Amino acid sequence: MNVRRLIPTAAVAGAVALGLTALSACSSSDAAEGGSDGKLDVVASFYPMQFLAEEIGGSHVSVTTLTKPGTEPHDLELSPRQIGGLGDADYILFLKGVQPAVDDAVEQAGVKNTVDAAKLTTLENHGSEVGHDHGHEEEEGEEHGHEGEEEAGLDPHIWLDPVKYAEVAEGVGKSLEKADPDHAADYRKNTDALVTELNALNTAYETGLKNTATKTFITTHSAFGYLAERYGLTQEGIAGIDPEAEPSPARIDEIHSVAEKSKATTVFFETLASDKTAKTLAKDLGLKTGVLDPLEGITDKSAGADYTEVMESNLAALQKALGAK
Repeated sequence: MNVRRLIPTAAVAGAVALGLTALSACSSSDAAEGGSDGKLDVVASFYPMQFLAEEIGGSHVSVTTLTKPGTEPHDLELSPRQIGGLGDADYILFLKGVQPAVDDAVEQAGVKNTVDAAKLTTLENHGSEVGHDHGHEEEEGEEHGHEGEEEAGLDPHIWLDPVKYAEVAEGVGKSLEKADPDHAADYRKNTDALVTELNALNTAYETGLKNTATKTFITTHSAFGYLAERYGLTQEGIAGIDPEAEPSPARIDEIHSVAEKSKATTVFFETLASDKTAKTLAKDLGLKTGVLDPLEGITDKSAGADYTEVMESNLAALQKALGAK
């Protein structure tokens, strides 16, 4: 997963020039028809962006997503039809640094109302933690995790922190008001409702994780840096951003030591990737396994129907693993 799967710029430009209009969507099939139903035609890069667009846009938007349910977002490869269809969108919402293929295609599409969620809050450098080697600003084919680059450690997983996600929601709401002023009042109302919901989620996390037997959790996917920082926890990633990667013997030794010192009880894995590494390591260390969902997509295996429900499930899983009192 650390090798960038990019479509050459020439191919992107060519596909856009062809004006291909179809998008592979996980929502309604008419969503890619260029707003023929009178709604704002919104393209979201993956689930956390889709959720914001649908919640804030409400009945005034028709949302499609570039990442089908069950697809690991970091591995996404776009078809020429998807790339071409981007140019027909009224509004694009993406998060730079998560999906290199999307970053390149969005840049080529040249849609006026294009919003990068990473610019709506402050990204932080979690490079000192194992696994945070997403590059936020990667130029001309540089690979993820290239050491020494100023921005290589910036972590894009902002949606797993309800406070930062609320900041992004505010920005998305304002951008939709600008893109579709006729429905600005509704966008503002929907934004306020979502921010209230996210604030309540933040309060639940603060309260639920305030008193715990341990503050350390172990995970195969190092996506929880913002969440850990927000609630005074320590994330220990096993093998980097690729949740299916095999950890090195040295890292296994480190995790063993960390687990003993911190009294960690659980090795977490996610729903969109194999649990093999987590189960093997947990067996070796005498620990339990559990699911901590990085919310990069919703499937029938998700512990909830939407962002809020899955985050509540994540909270319950953390409370159990950390020994909440």
